Amino acid sequence: MCLCLGPAKSGKTFLMKRLQGDDVDDATHTVSTNGINLFIIKNCTGEFDMIVKEIGGNMALIWKHYFDKIRKLIYVVDASNLCQISAAGVLLYSLLVEPRLRTVKIALTLNKMDLSYRQMRNEALLMLQYSRLQKEVTQQLTIFETSGMTGQGIEELRNWLFDPATLKAAIDANK
Repeated sequence: MCLCLGPAKSGKTFLMKRLQGDDVDDATHTVSTNGINLFIIKNCTGEFDMIVKEIGGNMALIWKHYFDKIRKLIYVVDASNLCQISAAGVLLYSLLVEPRLRTVKIALTLNKMDLSYRQMRNEALLMLQYSRLQKEVTQQLTIFETSGMTGQGIEELRNWLFDPATLKAAIDANK
């Protein structure tokens, strides 16, 4: 199972819709998630699928109730909003110290890259103190630059979800 978390308005729903294969364009509209959305994501061949639970950013206080049996976590940050990056960092740190998430693989997803300037990636990582995180946390962190609008980084994120170890576990579970 995979969770998709991040602050409100970071673009989690839109990103998951794109990853699920829904048609999205300028007219696609989403509202802040006040609850849970379930998305079925297929690997690139369509042979395997995974359920991703997206939990609204406004529900951060109860995220901890969904940490059992989680192997992967997609953490979405709106990279175009410098004010949100600091708040996103606080929420991220609260996840990283959670004992039940000690072995979880985390996709640190810098979203809305189509709205940010090129240097924004470095500024976001600096504000999140990424170099310090790499040294101090037990989790494996992978950075993705994405855009739900343009589709940038979607296939890379899909490949991360369905890495060889995950596919092997799925095959072994079906034997």
